[in-house]
Amino acid sequence: MGDWKAKRFWKEAQVADHEDGFAVLLDGRSIKTPAKRNLILPTRAMAQAVAVEWDAQEGEIKPETMPVTKTANAALDKVAIQHGEVADMLAAYGDSDLLCYRADTPEELVARQAAQWDPILDWAAENLGARLETRTGVIHKPQDQQALEALSARTHALDAFQLAAFHDLVSLSGSLVLGFAAIEKLHDIEVLWEISRLDEIWQIEHWGVDDEAEALTSLKKSSFLHAERMFTLCCDV
Repeated sequence: MGDWKAKRFWKEAQVADHEDGFAVLLDGRSIKTPAKRNLILPTRAMAQAVAVEWDAQEGEIKPETMPVTKTANAALDKVAIQHGEVADMLAAYGDSDLLCYRADTPEELVARQAAQWDPILDWAAENLGARLETRTGVIHKPQDQQALEALSARTHALDAFQLAAFHDLVSLSGSLVLGFAAIEKLHDIEVLWEISRLDEIWQIEHWGVDDEAEALTSLKKSSFLHAERMFTLCCDV
């Protein structure tokens, strides 16, 4: 019994209007989340993306090929139930944001961090109402409380679906500010990913590539790009 795998049983996945948003129907039957909640999506664009994933299944159902469905399930089964706790966890990244912790040597790395990270911190000060200060080294030094409160308020304002996507943008980059830069389309998402990896790229340039680490990085990048796409689907009509 432990080897049993779910297989495709439907002919067609269709999007249908629902009083709370949009549903995806498999031959007229609604999809349930793992926790048995109705899978109701906030936008037609997201529902269509879910329908495409279900229609693409052939034979055995492969959840790993259904990232939009997976994130939507997490939004309904986890984030919606613990919205405050998830928002608090992500907002806490602001007090130890990747962009704020700088090297003191070598000069080339110091200059590269300043060139790539300072403009984004300036953008956050102007557009998010949060001026975060840089620190040299890795020892934690608290940020201004008003700045943290401004970032926290913005994080808590995200709905469950947005927060589920935002979670990966922040946790994978190590930066609350880069998470906001991603959802505000400050730069192309690929550019923001490379900015978040500045220190790793520096190490590779000087010490070479570690194949195992690169494989893990590739998986993280895919998840980061998916998270940005998921957030966009939250906002498309």
